[in-house]
Amino acid sequence: MRDRKGSNDYVIRVLDHPAALNAAQWNALLDAQPSANPFMRHEYLLALHESGSATADTGWQPQLLAIEQGDQLIAACPLYLKDHSYGEYVFDWAWADAYQRHGLRYYPKLLDAVPFTPVPGPRLLARDAAARELLLRAMMQLARDARLSSAHVLFLDDADREAAERAGWMLRSTVQFHWTNRDGEPYADFAEFLSSLQRDKRKKIQQDRRRVADAGIRFSVHQGADIHERDWDFFHRCYTLTYRAHHSTPYLTRDFFARMAATMAEHWLLFIAWKDKRRIAASLIGIDTARGAAFGRYWGATEYVPCLHFEACYYQPLAWCIAQRMLRFEGGAQGEHKMSRGLLPVQTWSAHWLAHPQFAQAVADFLRQEGAGIENYLDELNERRPFKRHPTSD
Repeated sequence: MRDRKGSNDYVIRVLDHPAALNAAQWNALLDAQPSANPFMRHEYLLALHESGSATADTGWQPQLLAIEQGDQLIAACPLYLKDHSYGEYVFDWAWADAYQRHGLRYYPKLLDAVPFTPVPGPRLLARDAAARELLLRAMMQLARDARLSSAHVLFLDDADREAAERAGWMLRSTVQFHWTNRDGEPYADFAEFLSSLQRDKRKKIQQDRRRVADAGIRFSVHQGADIHERDWDFFHRCYTLTYRAHHSTPYLTRDFFARMAATMAEHWLLFIAWKDKRRIAASLIGIDTARGAAFGRYWGATEYVPCLHFEACYYQPLAWCIAQRMLRFEGGAQGEHKMSRGLLPVQTWSAHWLAHPQFAQAVADFLRQEGAGIENYLDELNERRPFKRHPTSD
């Protein structure tokens, strides 16, 4: 697909494999975005595809958009043709059902997202606002040419959201829970962080941690290249057990994590729980030390220990983040229980374009009502913030 605009020639390409992208130029575009994170790196997307985790066979058919001017990549996005809505964390099953009940086809749809990764960040990699809006127009044209029902951009950042709104896309919001370090004077240690919480929240965390310690659990911490193959093997076993407990199938293959160890080791942190001399649980955290960010990702255990999940997935990572002077820890999708552990509500966004005018209007009406409910929910949550209203109070 080729387009021209004034004296500035550019080429719009649709690619069926991440390897067809210029990796260095993709990563350079990413690094120029204020909200960049490791999950949009070319290495991450390539590993998802080549490991068999996100491919046409699993319902993620790459339709990656690349806009080039001369030999320079000026805009790109991780676009997929989807024949289901699994692994997205923004739920549109009701929309698909409504289409089906009216004799219309919702799938396949066009999706700009990082597979299985509900981490907010840039989705429209662009050198400027004009290139960002060009990506959105190209996505709509691609959907029209293929007679697709819709196009969607998930967990986008502020610049992408503003571009989508200007382009007339519908916006949808949801809520995640993120921890942020104290402005100006970062927490000295986990104990100081605990002292900033209301008494009942502080006592509950102390009780949780005591139960784990009393069960004889200790943790080892492994970062980057110090996560060895045997550690990845154990982690992946725990990861698959979590899905089995929920009667589901893991999205990510063992080969995906092998590729992460080979190409992105510096972006991973692993906590392993030990009981006596046995490893019984693991929690994997994504990290971006240059930007001071950490991301809760996956966990699992070979046996049940009360409160071990909270220790492995929140308290250990938070203590590490505080010790390393990290700026924030993102807790992942959903989970209001995270709030009592010091993670606060954050509004996240997606953008949607539907080809069918009547359905687009019906969805717009629904999103207005849903959006009002989200705003009320955020107000309610902010009334229940877990921190002391006055720092010196108990």
